Amino acid sequence: MRLHATTVRGLSVLAILVLAGCSHGSAASSRTMSSPTVPVHPDGESVAPAPLSSTALAKLLLDESDLGGDYTRMPQRAAAHDDVTVNCPALEKLGGDASTSTSLAFPRKAKASFTYAGGGNSELAEELYSATAAKLSKGIGEIFDAMVSCPTYQVMSGHTVVTVGTQVTPAPDLGDEQWSQLLTYSIGGQRSVVKQTAIRIGNVLVLVSGAPGLVDANLEKALDKAEAAL
Repeated sequence: MRLHATTVRGLSVLAILVLAGCSHGSAASSRTMSSPTVPVHPDGESVAPAPLSSTALAKLLLDESDLGGDYTRMPQRAAAHDDVTVNCPALEKLGGDASTSTSLAFPRKAKASFTYAGGGNSELAEELYSATAAKLSKGIGEIFDAMVSCPTYQVMSGHTVVTVGTQVTPAPDLGDEQWSQLLTYSIGGQRSVVKQTAIRIGNVLVLVSGAPGLVDANLEKALDKAEAAL
């Protein structure tokens, strides 16, 4: 059985990303940080830009005209409701009852998924979130750090058991903060590798996941489109 990236997101720790809003502690860092630029009033007080609405974020998602004719947009799947358990202590600590969701807890969000038919069927997903820079940084940083804290662990969803391997990978020097990792999923004797790269630009977080080559090829397109609105 081939393990599709969308199946992985429904079963695995990619779903744990919902926990950003209720995580604990400070993030160790596999990321690079720089200070974001914020507007300054004449009286010298810094004012952070307001988060973008979900409607505004949706307009910044990649579409077929950005990606090319080999990409087809997929309908969004309903969130899975199976019980999900993870035998990684750091993730369990973050987990609670939210591990069945499929996105970060920030209410301002938009997402799109695509299949790629050029040279083999693969998948690519983009998620955009907006909140204060501090909330985005803390949330996604803690989640990534928790995910790579266990080099190998298992995710159980219903009767399905997925073995997950994690590896921090160099993130491109883009935006204000960067995170990147490779996730290797094994199920039923089959193996699939998903790359996940997150870039924060001010008060917007761009998260691109899927086949490693597709993520590398389209990450800057996603960032350019998102940054145009900032």
